[in-house]
Amino acid sequence: MPILKIARMGHPVLQRIADSVADPTAPEIRALVDAMIESMAEAQGIGLAAPQIHVSRRVVVLMVPEVRTDPEDPEDTGMPLTVLINPEIEPLGDEKIGDWEACLSLPGLTGLVPRYKRIRYSWSTLSGEREERIASGFHARAVQHECDHLDGILYPMRMTDLSSLAFVEEMRRFSSDQEQPRRAAE
Repeated sequence: MPILKIARMGHPVLQRIADSVADPTAPEIRALVDAMIESMAEAQGIGLAAPQIHVSRRVVVLMVPEVRTDPEDPEDTGMPLTVLINPEIEPLGDEKIGDWEACLSLPGLTGLVPRYKRIRYSWSTLSGEREERIASGFHARAVQHECDHLDGILYPMRMTDLSSLAFVEEMRRFSSDQEQPRRAAE
């Protein structure tokens, strides 16, 4: 599979609602997923949505590294590389938490983004099975970030204070006393 170029903020494919996948078991969906996995690995991301590689389909590849999760929170768990086809998210409560996010489609930038603390999400697998999971913390953040791409939403659109949108390099240089941005979701 070829490594595909990642669409950057401003490209029309990132601004529209992606099309549903009629048949998750179709060979072309498997080929798309393979290309997404290779492209995500090359870019050193933890998640990638199909619109980010110029394909307007409701497909996400995502992994949640254990080191990013909160060991005190049993719903904030690591997750191996997982394919989400036609994912759906349901917030579980109104509580939101702000944390730093980055994105492969906004290279070099980071911003403080409020996200639901707890969610239930469901998706189809490549074999057509439907799965469901409850997540919180970083796990929930990563899922929400990637699924936003399917609805034409980039993380700055979720920010409540654009003064926290910054270049990672500049924040590291000038904010020794502030919390350093981490690549919360990509």
